[in-house]
Amino acid sequence: MLPAPATRDPRESMTVLPGFLQFPLTILTGKALPGQRSPGWTPTFHLVTATTSMAAGVLISTLAYALGGPFLLLLAAGWAVTLHGMRNLRMMIYHQCSHRNMYRRRSPDRAMGHAVSSLLIIQNFQRYSREHVSDHHALDHMTLKDPTVQAFLVSLDLHPGMTRRRMWRRLLGKLASPRFHFAFAVSRARSFWNESARTEKVAAVTLYGTLALVTAATGTWPALLVVWFVPLVPLFQVSNTLRLCVKHTFPEPSLEDRRSRAYFASLTNAIFLGDPAPAPQMPAARRALAWTRWTLRLLFVHAPSRYLVLTGDTVVHDFHHRHPRAANWPNYVFARQEDAERLAPGQPPYHEVWGLVPAISHVFDSLAAADPEEFDVDRLRSVSKRELFAAFDD
Repeated sequence: MLPAPATRDPRESMTVLPGFLQFPLTILTGKALPGQRSPGWTPTFHLVTATTSMAAGVLISTLAYALGGPFLLLLAAGWAVTLHGMRNLRMMIYHQCSHRNMYRRRSPDRAMGHAVSSLLIIQNFQRYSREHVSDHHALDHMTLKDPTVQAFLVSLDLHPGMTRRRMWRRLLGKLASPRFHFAFAVSRARSFWNESARTEKVAAVTLYGTLALVTAATGTWPALLVVWFVPLVPLFQVSNTLRLCVKHTFPEPSLEDRRSRAYFASLTNAIFLGDPAPAPQMPAARRALAWTRWTLRLLFVHAPSRYLVLTGDTVVHDFHHRHPRAANWPNYVFARQEDAERLAPGQPPYHEVWGLVPAISHVFDSLAAADPEEFDVDRLRSVSKRELFAAFDD
């Protein structure tokens, strides 16, 4: 597998900052310091924070829309907070429920999975659970049978042999395309409805039917579109697609070992956010400029990437693939660090890439070098593109 770029560990370099900043930096970067203690988060903590974030975002957007004028600028903040809650519901709560690992009991996990799919209109819980566990967490991982690979080849139209630049152009073109987003939204609705449980259908019809009737009767349907459907459809789908592009690397063509723990570990990297802190040996003026640049990039590049794309435990997705039913998943950042520190001799080491853009480029490079025969899209002609958008997330 293509090695992740070697560099000075950015997280270790940040220890020059005051101690009270170390916990926030751990959450933002996604990487804990050696020996750093876990806060003792629980599944309920993540459920409450995700739903609270979503509710707070809706409130902010509603107030901004109602007040109008310069307050409309707050819509962007409201959308961001709403999207963050939606993505955490999808990427942590729904995902862990599919592994029957949220509360580790079948009935509550399934009921919660149904509720999330009905609210967000995503692939129905039953089908997602089946495909995710049988095709993505098995020997077919990162083969043509894996929905993640199918999404790359068919929905994004990215293939072995393409240059990194061409892949980036195609990705950005898709994200800016109304046709892409319309097809994505239609796919979500169809994937939700097909095979969905009666409870999922009833919940979705009741929720969105009531919203439609109330907003039509009160003439507030434009507010519903702006406040709820902007983060639910285009923004959710942009985050979804960017997340897809960092999930897993493609195997090297010459690799014969396709069954060992080392092989499967090599297909997933942690994606951390941040830059190395400026070296203290620099002259004062250069050091001041370096810290200014470092701070601006942290606030306006890495923080949005963490908050809107690499939400929740997606930064340490490699830990999940090693331990898909880990009971300590709520403390994901710290659990991964502890696991990395206590790896037994012979166990495959963890890998990491720093930065959202470098992580996407790293995946694109692995696809560019992949075997074109192994990942020949013509072998997937029977796969419906409409069905593949639903596979964009782990």
